[in-house]
Amino acid sequence: MNKLSSPLLDLPGAVAGYGIDAGVAAHYGSFNVEQRSLAAGDGFVDLSNRDVFTIGGPDRLNFLHSMTTQYFDGLEPGQATKALILSPQGHVEHEFIGSDDGESFVAHTEPGAAEALVSFLDSMKFMLRVEFVLTDQAVCWRPTGGGTYDVLERDRLSLYAEAAGPPAGRWAYDALRIARGEPRFGVDTDHRAIPNELGLIPAAVHLDKGCYRGQETVARIHTLGRPPRRLTLLHLDGSANRLPEAGASIELDGRIVGAMGSSARHFELGPIGLALLKRNVSVDASLVVDGLAATQEIVVDPEVGLHVRPQL
Repeated sequence: MNKLSSPLLDLPGAVAGYGIDAGVAAHYGSFNVEQRSLAAGDGFVDLSNRDVFTIGGPDRLNFLHSMTTQYFDGLEPGQATKALILSPQGHVEHEFIGSDDGESFVAHTEPGAAEALVSFLDSMKFMLRVEFVLTDQAVCWRPTGGGTYDVLERDRLSLYAEAAGPPAGRWAYDALRIARGEPRFGVDTDHRAIPNELGLIPAAVHLDKGCYRGQETVARIHTLGRPPRRLTLLHLDGSANRLPEAGASIELDGRIVGAMGSSARHFELGPIGLALLKRNVSVDASLVVDGLAATQEIVVDPEVGLHVRPQL
């Protein structure tokens, strides 16, 4: 889906992002001040470049329950939830967040990702009474209640900003997201990513439900195995006054042991980032990424799994 630039880029001090975030503000003059406001529970973030779609029809929740990693049977109206769609091998193919309003499930995902997601879901509905619609609605995020997403018509964005201010940009949002250890799909993940190595159990994966595509991999690693990689929070050397590029190789004693994801400057922690590292990298090893020294803070324990230990 192609979206127009947000009207909130006309707010005082707004500086546009770049890449897939070019349509929204990176910051409004001071991302440190904006982070502090969000951390205090004030303000909002314009995420109106995210793709929005609706799933209607009386079979929508049963359909989502069978197709995704999340538990949708009996989902209460207004209850926000995150879900994944996996490949048969358990790799994350799609991710979305949404809630049901009693008539349809309103969902949003990363910019440019909805068309392929909706096309796949539509191909799998068969005789079920389910309908999919790509919309031009906008998403905003508020820090209340651990994080609240509001979906609204794009022509209401300016009125929303007047009521929900002060505005904070994507840089402030990402700094707090990274500090929480929350991966951004397509930036902190790749085509090989599985939920276990991203710390998405139970946030986006419900372990007590019926079969879904890729469940065998998730269940096996959860009970007996260890994921091949682990999501890690990196604390980066700030003396170089730059951040590493997403995708940059991470090295340990000259060996490549992982890949860099998103990074940001946190108002308290300094420069930080998320990375996928090989599971067997020692948690206290000092690393190098894009010429910058980095230390680790655990997000996903390298021993995750082994919840069932067979007695031989």
